[in-house]
Amino acid sequence: MRHVTPPILDSPPLDRRLATGLHKLGLALKHQTWSQASEQGLSPTQGQILAVLATDGALSATEVADRLGIGLPTVSEAVTTLADKRLVRRTPDTRHPRAKLLRLTAAGIRLSARTRAWPEFLTQAIGSLTHTEQATLLTALMKMIRALQVQGQIPVSRMCATCIHFRPYVHRGDAPHHCGFVDAPMAAAQLRLDCGDHAPAPQEQQHTTWARFANSA
Repeated sequence: MRHVTPPILDSPPLDRRLATGLHKLGLALKHQTWSQASEQGLSPTQGQILAVLATDGALSATEVADRLGIGLPTVSEAVTTLADKRLVRRTPDTRHPRAKLLRLTAAGIRLSARTRAWPEFLTQAIGSLTHTEQATLLTALMKMIRALQVQGQIPVSRMCATCIHFRPYVHRGDAPHHCGFVDAPMAAAQLRLDCGDHAPAPQEQQHTTWARFANSA
């Protein structure tokens, strides 16, 4: 029988195909967010503000804007609506006499519990991956987020790789990293993209830490 060589697939570059996949996930998340926000009588921005305040506690409008990577006027407009709906209240900020802190009301706390569950469909999809695949994906996401931060495309997040307490690849075995805040080894699957105990490391330390983390991962 004559051997027939299979044709070579003319596929786009791998990075382009991955970008297409991420774009599709982004569209799905955007659609879900708009749909769920509408059901709760909120705009997506208002829902994001409730979620941030529920996670991080009282914040100034500027801090909320930094967390979400959106403009202060957009946050101020959304907060005014949330205050009119009695979901958010403004209280004095002892750090800055003229500033105000944004806090959730009791009604805001109840509603925020639902808004924080909006990305649950992504969690379910990630559950289809093995533990090893999830850990690999987490490391890959951290590298992508870092690259986008350096380019100024997204706000700086409170992830391990930029924290003063993080020491990558200092241990042998399945938990090669170390968190100085809790003084304990960390596995790749334990890395965080947004940690409430995050303390930004000096820029020189960040560069050194990142080089070690990225080159050894």
